[in-house]
Amino acid sequence: MATLLCFHAHPDDESIATGGLMTIAKRDGHQVVLVVATRGEQGEPEPGVLNDGEPLWERRVVETHQAAEIMGLDRVEFLGYEDSGMIGEPTNENPLCFWQADVEEASQRLAAILREVDADVLTIYDSHGGYGHPDHIQVHRVGKRAAEIAGVDRVFQSTMNRDRIMKQMAENASLFENEVEGELEGETVEQMRKRAEAADRGEFGSPEAVITHAVDVADVVDVKKAAMAAHRSQIGPDSFFFKMPDEVFAAAFGTEWFIALESSRAEGEPFGTSLFV
Repeated sequence: MATLLCFHAHPDDESIATGGLMTIAKRDGHQVVLVVATRGEQGEPEPGVLNDGEPLWERRVVETHQAAEIMGLDRVEFLGYEDSGMIGEPTNENPLCFWQADVEEASQRLAAILREVDADVLTIYDSHGGYGHPDHIQVHRVGKRAAEIAGVDRVFQSTMNRDRIMKQMAENASLFENEVEGELEGETVEQMRKRAEAADRGEFGSPEAVITHAVDVADVVDVKKAAMAAHRSQIGPDSFFFKMPDEVFAAAFGTEWFIALESSRAEGEPFGTSLFV
């Protein structure tokens, strides 16, 4: 058996991006470790979720452990940096935020954990962090360097399949047509449209041609959804994710996409289906 370490930027990223992979890896007998760079201090809490005077970061740490328990993870660690906020926000300049962290120092922190757990496989994000968030970009930089320091050879960049997103939007066009009949609330439809438009502009995910691995997580998509729901401060029951019909959610989140750091996939070659072989 092997050890998988998934490195993420904020609480809830782990469930959305690699929740299926981690659940399946644990089910198959591997050790699964989650490392989160920040505690998500800059998130916007759902109304009424926090108790009076309760710091958001405390709740998000608790939620991360709850999600980890749902997925059966062996260990959760936080690197100790602060959330940088979205690109262009004044919080990007906070000297304690992850975006401002010295890459070598942060990489040494992560490498120490990689060595301690004897990691065989590491997941990070693609070079633009999936959608350009500063902390996600920094996860790529720090994760790549930490793997070099710790000697981890199997490194995979979590991404989103831009081409499949556009295809799914086209296939589910009827959802938009039926919006006026109440099948989906306007906010949900607007979120789906924004996602498709960002993909169309090349600002979201990666083209299928550069993706090397497609991990089928359809069998555990309900576990993945439950782990996402554990992050109640960020993903409320009325969120875009949970307003999707089950079949649309399964289509959107039933496959997790990765780009191998040191290899590529030839045109016409099938996707790899496991990060462990």
